[in-house]
Amino acid sequence: MLRKISFCLIVTFLSYTTRAQAPAGTTTASSTADTSKTAPAAAPAPPALSITGSADVYARYNFNKQVNNYTSFTGSHGQARIGMASVKLEHKTSKVDLVADLGFGQRAKDFAYNDSGISAAIKQLYISYTANQYLKFTAGTWATHIGYEVVDAYLNRNYSMSYMFTNGPFTHTGAKADITLGKSGIMIGVSNPTDWRIVPAGYTDKKNLIAQYSYAPNDNLKLYLNYVGGRDAGDNKVHQYDLVATAKVNSLFSLGVNGTVNQSKWSDEHYADSHTWWGSALYLNLDPKPWFGLTLRGEYFSDKDHVKLPTDNVFATTLTAQFKVDGFVFMPEFRLDNAKQEIFLKSDGVTGTKSTASVLLAVAYSF
Repeated sequence: MLRKISFCLIVTFLSYTTRAQAPAGTTTASSTADTSKTAPAAAPAPPALSITGSADVYARYNFNKQVNNYTSFTGSHGQARIGMASVKLEHKTSKVDLVADLGFGQRAKDFAYNDSGISAAIKQLYISYTANQYLKFTAGTWATHIGYEVVDAYLNRNYSMSYMFTNGPFTHTGAKADITLGKSGIMIGVSNPTDWRIVPAGYTDKKNLIAQYSYAPNDNLKLYLNYVGGRDAGDNKVHQYDLVATAKVNSLFSLGVNGTVNQSKWSDEHYADSHTWWGSALYLNLDPKPWFGLTLRGEYFSDKDHVKLPTDNVFATTLTAQFKVDGFVFMPEFRLDNAKQEIFLKSDGVTGTKSTASVLLAVAYSF
């Protein structure tokens, strides 16, 4: 009997000393079970705020010593100019995304040409709600889905802009829905007339339908079919159809293709005649080094009805180099424009000529 009592005391003592000598942070099975019952739930991730931006400046020289420019953002000769300083703020939760994209400078003013004052600094301002992985709704003002080029200089391979970008839409203000279906995407929405945030009095009932179908079978090939149509701020009926395709052949070579057709019927002619302009462009990209690239853009712009240009057509060839260091890029560029009619000026400022050439040096930085 005494042996049994002694054995029980020894076991109890050993059990107590083992618990007392356990290293800090060590738990037993029973203590783990107790802790799990009282542990607080993990706090939800806080909203994410990101701030990005860019700035660009350029100098352009025309060999005829004239401006001789019918495209956006580079209407100068023989002088250095600022392009745009831009800052983009994005506040994102798991469901809601707010984007305020602001730009300051001549490039931003030309982009928001229908606005004045501080509102001209708004490139984009929209709120998106993600209902699920397949559906997202957006309301506000955003850059157009039409075309290959964009307003931010550092995102383009060429610094000077194409005729299609210049004469196509810049922004849309309204609401849209984006639907993701595997490798395909569909966007459809309703907006104010093209490039109008505030529609002029008397035309507030005029609306546009916007749409896009995208298909990306892999990371190297992407296809976009775009549309915008309805009444513009002058009550004209306008429809534009647009195609963009990008392809990466290998690590050295990639290309882009853009084609667009714009058809309009004017209200002052009681919608009797159709006026059409169209364009196509090919972008050939060569990147032999991570810090060096070349882009050759060839564009044909046809305007026989003289809706946008005082010539039947123009063919423009642009060769741009990119020298990159971190977020900095230096872009020397040579451009040659050839028109059907004599729409450019010679050095005397009076005589017309069908062609003009220019060189441009630009620098851009993004963060």
